[in-house]
Amino acid sequence: MRAFCAFHSAKLSCLSKVVIFTTTTTPTITRTRLSFPAKPFSCQAQFADSEIDGSFSLKVVSPTLLAAEREEAKAVLSLFFKKQGLSNAVATRTINKSDHFIDHLIAKLHYIYKSRYLVGRELTTLEIRDALIPYLESLLEEHGNIVVDVVENFPNPPVKEKTVVPVSQPNPTLDSKKLKAMSRVSEIDPDGKLRPHILYLIELGLDLEKIKAITQRFPAFAYYSLEGKIKPVVEFLLDLGVPKSDIPTILNKRPQLCGISLSENLIPTMTFLENLGVDKKQWAKVIYRFPALLTHSRQKVKTTVEFLCEMGLSAESIGKVLTRSPNIISYSVEDKLRPTAEYFLSLGVDVAVLLFRCPQTFGLSIEANLKPVTEFFLERGYSIEEIGTMISRYGALYTFSLSENLIPKWEFFLTMDYSKSELVKFPQYFGYSLEERIKPRYALVKESGVSLLLNQVLSLSYSDFEKVLDKKVKKMLSNKDKSGSSDDLRSDNVH
Repeated sequence: MRAFCAFHSAKLSCLSKVVIFTTTTTPTITRTRLSFPAKPFSCQAQFADSEIDGSFSLKVVSPTLLAAEREEAKAVLSLFFKKQGLSNAVATRTINKSDHFIDHLIAKLHYIYKSRYLVGRELTTLEIRDALIPYLESLLEEHGNIVVDVVENFPNPPVKEKTVVPVSQPNPTLDSKKLKAMSRVSEIDPDGKLRPHILYLIELGLDLEKIKAITQRFPAFAYYSLEGKIKPVVEFLLDLGVPKSDIPTILNKRPQLCGISLSENLIPTMTFLENLGVDKKQWAKVIYRFPALLTHSRQKVKTTVEFLCEMGLSAESIGKVLTRSPNIISYSVEDKLRPTAEYFLSLGVDVAVLLFRCPQTFGLSIEANLKPVTEFFLERGYSIEEIGTMISRYGALYTFSLSENLIPKWEFFLTMDYSKSELVKFPQYFGYSLEERIKPRYALVKESGVSLLLNQVLSLSYSDFEKVLDKKVKKMLSNKDKSGSSDDLRSDNVH
């Protein structure tokens, strides 16, 4: 590991002088209407599959908070659609027709953070995004170009009048290899049973349609033997601590795992990654987050690690980055990571700190995501140095949507009694919910007639916030009493 982490100061000095901007082409979503057989829709977004009890939230969350959360969920969904290439108008129109799906997102949110709701702690915008964006991305991976229709018609399948194209029927454009593989999935023996490995996968939680979808993407999956390939890998994952309920998601994301030898590939790769600092106690979470990590070549991993070393990350920090955000391995060093690092260096950002705190920022498009945020703050009077300080202090700042987050929160900030420099000190302001936390807490401060630092208003738990506010009010009243006594004393002396 030390060999990787020799810091290349010469390369860094070059980086600080050169700024390269690349444009990432945003994929588009083709809206395709399908008609499904009259049976329950098989989709990972269903409540049962997600193990979400929607009734939980209704018992402990106020109607006002629910309304605010719906707006937050809509904002996340809008951002997701725009990243897939939909216009603002189309995204808005789709969301307006997707009330059931929005309710589902709220239920999922309450399930993930149920312990937080029980103690009365509100979620920040970033926490809501962190919970919902990976889920939406998994839907995109599962349903591809019809994800818009899936959202609009949730929980029912998308339909089109007078068109019948059962999802189980093979697409005529598929090549013969895919057709043969998909047919193999549905084959039954003389006793009327499916193949043993298909039955095993169904017992794990993958229904037949999902297995077909996986096979369509990766035909070799249909030919993996139960005892020689699939079962050993599944049992290995279970031994690592992966919950059985997570296995279907992992296999759906990366079916290639079942085709890799445990002794010759998987275990040596894991040992290699552990030597680079991946926490062996966190393998269950790492694999669930990004199962493809175990299928990347060692050279690909080495290339990324060498880049992280070059940027100034220590061996320990690299291990933590790979553990928390293993998908960074999937980013091209020359096409994505290096140009993004050069861009942030031009803003005066400590790239090593940003990579450690918020590596997902390096997966964003410079032209579509990073530059617009920089321009937003420049237009509002902030200097390059101040913007660099803000991103260094709060790496997630550039992951927020301008229209759904930064602009409305900026407009409200202008109504608050703070100078613009307060946002340089506390850019985390943009990570809190406008309706759930910023507005109501600031209203309490104004009503009390005292002044608090912006970070005191927002970052404290509600109970601590109340204590600080109460202390400030008592101090203000005490000062008034002392001032009144002094005035009375001066009046007596005059007489």
